[in-house]
Amino acid sequence: MVSVKAYYNETVETVRRDLNGEQDFLTNEEVKRRQEKFGFNELAEGKKKSGLQIFLEQYKDFLVLILIVSAVVSLFLGETESAAVILVVITMNAILGTVQTIKAENSLESLKQLAAPEAKVVRNGAVVRIPGREITVGDVVHLEAGDYIPADGRVLESASLKVDESALTGESIGVDKISAPLTGELPLGDRRNMVFSGSYVTYGRGVFLVTGIGMNTEVGKIAGLLKNTSEKKTPLQINLDRFGKKLSMIILLLCAVLFILQVLKGGAVADAFLFAVALAVAAIPEALSSIVTIVLAFGTRKMAKEGAIIRKLQSVEGLGSVSVICSDKTGTLTQNRMTIEHYYVDGRDIPADQIDPANPLQEQMLKFSILCNDSTNVEGQEIGDPTETAMVNLGDKKGISAQEVRDACPRSSEVPFDSDRKLMSTFHKMKDGYTMITKGAVDVMLKRVDYIQKGGKILSVTEEDVENICRVNEQYSESGLRVLGIGYRHFPVEKNISTEDEQGLVFLGLLAMMDPPRTESAAAVSDCKRAGICPVMITGDHKVTAAAIAKRIGILDDISQACEGVQIDGMSDEELNEFVENIRVYARVTPEHKIRIVRAWQERGNIVAMTGDGVNDAPALKQADVGVAMGITGTEVAKDAASMILTDDNFATIIKAVESGRNIYENIKKAIQFLLSGNFAAILVVIAASLMNLPVPFAPVHLLFINLLTDSLPAIALGLEPYHHDVMGKKPRPVKESILTKEFLIRVGVEGGVIGAVVLTAFLIGYRDGNEVLAGTMAFAVLCLSRLLHGYNCKAGKPVIFTGEFFDNRFMQGAFLSGFVLLTAVLAVPVLHGFFAVQTLKIGELLAVYGLSGVSMLVIQGLKRMVKF
Repeated sequence: MVSVKAYYNETVETVRRDLNGEQDFLTNEEVKRRQEKFGFNELAEGKKKSGLQIFLEQYKDFLVLILIVSAVVSLFLGETESAAVILVVITMNAILGTVQTIKAENSLESLKQLAAPEAKVVRNGAVVRIPGREITVGDVVHLEAGDYIPADGRVLESASLKVDESALTGESIGVDKISAPLTGELPLGDRRNMVFSGSYVTYGRGVFLVTGIGMNTEVGKIAGLLKNTSEKKTPLQINLDRFGKKLSMIILLLCAVLFILQVLKGGAVADAFLFAVALAVAAIPEALSSIVTIVLAFGTRKMAKEGAIIRKLQSVEGLGSVSVICSDKTGTLTQNRMTIEHYYVDGRDIPADQIDPANPLQEQMLKFSILCNDSTNVEGQEIGDPTETAMVNLGDKKGISAQEVRDACPRSSEVPFDSDRKLMSTFHKMKDGYTMITKGAVDVMLKRVDYIQKGGKILSVTEEDVENICRVNEQYSESGLRVLGIGYRHFPVEKNISTEDEQGLVFLGLLAMMDPPRTESAAAVSDCKRAGICPVMITGDHKVTAAAIAKRIGILDDISQACEGVQIDGMSDEELNEFVENIRVYARVTPEHKIRIVRAWQERGNIVAMTGDGVNDAPALKQADVGVAMGITGTEVAKDAASMILTDDNFATIIKAVESGRNIYENIKKAIQFLLSGNFAAILVVIAASLMNLPVPFAPVHLLFINLLTDSLPAIALGLEPYHHDVMGKKPRPVKESILTKEFLIRVGVEGGVIGAVVLTAFLIGYRDGNEVLAGTMAFAVLCLSRLLHGYNCKAGKPVIFTGEFFDNRFMQGAFLSGFVLLTAVLAVPVLHGFFAVQTLKIGELLAVYGLSGVSMLVIQGLKRMVKF
């Protein structure tokens, strides 16, 4: 059997013979045999993970494993409350992660929905309707305008057949289909004698022979790419993983050393274990993953109001780290709607916004382009070829009703568009007689033109006229515009026109059109560059068209920065990695090309976002660090593969998302700084007490109360700090930059040291009479209140006390008050004393707690004034 790739090079007879032998159609018996051999026309599903598997995977994190061990040890040592609280927290985290994962829909499900529900095929010599699933290789399928194409196939007959393949190729203009063989190896968009599953017929009729079904179609190849493309972790996920491993090693080392020290000092092994568990609990920020999830969830709510729906929480922060945005052109940077840009009439170039219906020739162009036209636009519902709807839409803008024009000049005969002839002609009865209007390719029309209309006169066309028309046509084409010529011919009597009548035409003018950029695209690209992000266009459209759009919106500076997909076919991955650095526009690309380009940027150490709306974009959307799909024009496949969906299809919304992502990361860093500096303070106190032969200052329940209740609220509040626009003036942070930078660790160390010093002072004050419970109560109270106040310290690298920033976060005010009330309840309500291992404090002791806590805040604020950190 001839390979699928070669079918467009073969004649109709060869393909028929290769697939069906001497048969003109399939019988029911032959269909059964082929369905057993090739399967049904549907896409294979990958094996799905069960809910239990997803739930158990949430426990892979090393910090979580340490907490589980701590809980088990606590249980054996009789610390039931501590064990219960730890297990409840990690279980809540696992449930949150499981729910978030299960929410993600399967991309292949939407790909399956692309199969046409029904198709008209020849079975046993008769045309019958069957479910698209039952189509098999060798079936002969009949098509007409409006039909979805159910499988891949070779065109056998084409009667002005035109197919919209934008979901697969990204090209917004319908493709004229032919039955003749083609030569050479061609990209998908140039295989004009093939049709593909997932596209649909916009004009004409046709018949094709099925050559590929299910996973062997072009859509099937995309499904295979999706199955084999792994989703990338965001920089935050990578950072938190590294952070967790480093913190785990430090904690294990400290616990081991202090456990050995306690045993060597003569302490009981059980007590030493309890001490080690207390240290582990003090060091591990138990609620960190929950806090990050909550902060990201709040971020998604804000972004949803701005037109961006987040399907995967981590992508919020991931988008803030993006250094390259690879964007599809059609429907993403452009409007996915053909629009008239220029007229060339009476020797003048006229921009579309300057076209004047009061000018007789310009009015004639408007009306003739509407008459020689099969499209309609009724109450915004466009039906027909995009190039023709562009002409009708221009008439509407200029106050010329298509229906009124057609009623006034009824069509009596026509010669439909033919892709070989490249012309369309219609015959109309008008006030002054009968007129044939012809539109089509400029080079073809000029061969049939004998006259030209200038002003109110019809003159013989001269060589100079032809040269001027060709020059303007070339200028338009070089600007990425699609150009059509309009001509006409008068007849004395009514007749049925034929191709033989398309001679002796009067040249009226040219109209040039394109799928224009979105109005906001240029500003969005400018913002990208200001934020240190490199915008790249990847499209299935032609190079000239893509480059013209890219120049308009600022992506492309020079044509040398544009290339076509065939140029990278022969490149190795290493060669492509070097090549992408200097290319900003990729034209005529396949889904495989898109994935390779995204990977090449990733190999260069970039965080890559990919935007798109078509089926052809889905694999690259999944491969990218952050996939961004269009919500209005986007296919379901693209939406399912993406991690973010733009409800307004506005490229500028991506820039807002970048700003949100950068702010969210900064806020998460503030929360981590807050948690680590507070936990470090507790560690310092525990170590100092051990070195001074003092009792363990904290019961595990003290540390859990602080970590899970009074710490969590300020940490969440810091994650919800007001956003600042200045983050867009910075370059994206390096991929390998850890959260635990030198500067960050210095801040954690200094702040933790200050808090630790006041907590140890409180412990020593309480222990002056040897009262361990009083000492523990004061240490616990100061640590708790100091950390509540420390939330304000972490708002900025500068002092915020006595400034407006101190009160600009209502969540922080709520967090402080809530934590203060909880602490007061523990200290003041006798029934809680036993559970939390505390005792009632006298007025002097209570004042000492408040005073020492306030001192810690003032000292840190003073240090920020002297040295910004």
